[in-house]
Amino acid sequence: MAELAGLEDPKVREVNERHGDDHGVNLGKLRALAKRLKTQQELACRLWETDDTAAKLLALLICRPKAFGRDELDAMLRQARTPKVHDWLVNYVVKKNPHAEELRQAWSADPDPVVSGAGWALTTERVAKRPEGLDLGGLLDVIEARMQGAPPRLQWAMNHCLAQIGIEHPGHRARAMDIGERLGVLKDYPTSPGCTSPYAPVWITEMVSRRQGGPAA
Repeated sequence: MAELAGLEDPKVREVNERHGDDHGVNLGKLRALAKRLKTQQELACRLWETDDTAAKLLALLICRPKAFGRDELDAMLRQARTPKVHDWLVNYVVKKNPHAEELRQAWSADPDPVVSGAGWALTTERVAKRPEGLDLGGLLDVIEARMQGAPPRLQWAMNHCLAQIGIEHPGHRARAMDIGERLGVLKDYPTSPGCTSPYAPVWITEMVSRRQGGPAA
């Protein structure tokens, strides 16, 4: 904890706090510290219990993802107060855990929009990598009905799923594009030069174009 405190940078904190993340540690330095510590499950659990955001992020880098039980991960998600902790928990731990599919289904139906957003993030992973058994048309129905009025983090997760369906599944691409155009979600989102807009029609078009123009086309 003392070492983490020594990595605190007020300028980094100022930028992070604009995005809802209450820590000031440069993530590159945090990753370097994690690399030095290597995997230490017991230490990871103790760091998580501190309720300090930088400590939680470090915990997620040095833990053993498969060591957590289903209920532990559910509790951890509900304790993940900040967007970065939430994202790292889902992407670095839950996706590698044997309970991921069970949690995907439970979280997607949760009334808490942040928890539901985690379920949608896991669904997006399946859309891209293991779509067998998913009802893609049904997912588009839900997105069409609920995305526009969803709270920001849930809306972002549903929009990512919409774009992924359009990118990965040509048979659903026209409908995904149409939903994105009609709902207009994130259409005016500020995008840095060289980055792809999160607005689904632009995102889908850009990614499909890149793939078609690549060496495997």
